[in-house]
Amino acid sequence: MSETTWVLLRGLTRESGHWGDFPARLLRALRAQQPDVRLELLDLPGNGQLCGQDSPTHVSEMVEACRIELRRRGVQMPCHVLAMSLGAMVASDWASRYPKELESVVLINTSLRPFSAFFRRLRPGNYWSLLVLSLFRLSLRQREARVLAMTTRLQRQPDQVLDHWVGLQRKHPVRRRNALRQLLAAVRYRASYNRPYPPMLLLCSQGDELVDWRCSQAISRAWGAPLRLHARAGHDLPLDDGDWVARNVVDWLHAREVVGSAPMPLRA
Repeated sequence: MSETTWVLLRGLTRESGHWGDFPARLLRALRAQQPDVRLELLDLPGNGQLCGQDSPTHVSEMVEACRIELRRRGVQMPCHVLAMSLGAMVASDWASRYPKELESVVLINTSLRPFSAFFRRLRPGNYWSLLVLSLFRLSLRQREARVLAMTTRLQRQPDQVLDHWVGLQRKHPVRRRNALRQLLAAVRYRASYNRPYPPMLLLCSQGDELVDWRCSQAISRAWGAPLRLHARAGHDLPLDDGDWVARNVVDWLHAREVVGSAPMPLRA
């Protein structure tokens, strides 16, 4: 049996370490459906282990960086991709331009032009917080605490998460220039009206205070992709409720297999 690869992509200025324990939860759930599965956690250029690189200013360039890194790691295509926020834009563009390379795509709490207005893609309540992050000199812990407050809602041990995030930023600092370059790439990206060929699942949080959940609903309607909603989680859905994400991914995979193996109805 051939090995199944899932690629995980994070969002704006976030690295693979920000997944927390979600990869382990996802792997346990997937192995019930796909025993020979492995995960590949990629950092976008400018983030994580690639913090010394310049971030591309176009999503398409981020796609190419991911493809090059997977080839370097010896990953055989097609693969599955699970991505959130800016990473989900990368996955969407990847699916549109190289459809045969992706077996399936799971998009989490993302937003895409032309399907949603700017004030839904970035909710107005965050404008001041983002301005403070951009213009004021804050300590590393203060900055990460503001990001945590904007992106999570169900954390039982926020101080522990915050300690971990501060440690990540000290180890792999994201330059302000790269943060702006990633933001530029996200703002200028425009998805195709045509639905990408690979099967796609949309997951989103109705409690997302950063991106309006109706952005995912708009993508679902435009592309005819199934949408599953979490009622209470924040923008960082895998961190707030990783088990829910993993369970919904596996349920969707199982439903696709059942439909794909069902006999075709006889025509009268």
